[in-house]
Amino acid sequence: MTNWTDFFAIQTEDDFNQHCLETYHFQLQHCQVYRDYVSLIGKEKNQVKHYTDIPFLPIEFFKTQKVLAAGMAPQIVFSSSGTTGMVTSKHLVADVSIYEHTFRRIFEDFYGPITDIAVLALLPSYLERNGSSLIYMIDDLMKQSKQTESNYFLYNHQELYDTLVQLKDNGTKTILFGVTYALLDFIEQYAFEFPELIIMETGGMKGKRKEMVKQEIHQLLEDAFKVSGIHSEYGMTELLSQGTLRVKGFSICPNG
Repeated sequence: MTNWTDFFAIQTEDDFNQHCLETYHFQLQHCQVYRDYVSLIGKEKNQVKHYTDIPFLPIEFFKTQKVLAAGMAPQIVFSSSGTTGMVTSKHLVADVSIYEHTFRRIFEDFYGPITDIAVLALLPSYLERNGSSLIYMIDDLMKQSKQTESNYFLYNHQELYDTLVQLKDNGTKTILFGVTYALLDFIEQYAFEFPELIIMETGGMKGKRKEMVKQEIHQLLEDAFKVSGIHSEYGMTELLSQGTLRVKGFSICPNG
């Protein structure tokens, strides 16, 4: 199989197709769960001639099976978020550097050098469980940031507010990652004008608030901070992916 770093040099549709087919054949040969699934659905090897022909392993398998190529051991296990009592997906990651390379490159392409950015995180639901790929990513970004204010905030909203005021006064480029319900809780008491702030909502009410359409959520956050738009992050445990929405009506979703 091609070295995974070659995926980041893909320039054409043909290159993409070739790399996808190589990955498919590798998984078919080395991953027993995937091979059995492909066999059961009757997808013959010679039927797959383009990446659009590749059968996807249903998410349910990540909840019940050990999805990993033979001879490999997981460096880390990421688990999906879920409501209480729900069986969550588990992604056994043999080489976590692939994920690191992906999110570091995506972040720098979109926002510039992380060293210049204060990374704040209001993510109580994620911090209160193990195995979050989002927390892994933010941990890494905080370590690379040269801004001493970079930090997590659980329910200490006053401290977050004071930090945001300081960063605004200092003119420091700032990104605030926040789970949706926690951001809404925060602005009920601590809304203030910070038009340069990049708000990255990670989605999810987690049973804490009634569900709302994204446009309504974004409008509330825009009004609270007087920002021109809200950025959204979406990661999928089973795909080891990161997607970003950063401009109204325009989605940019690179995958790992």
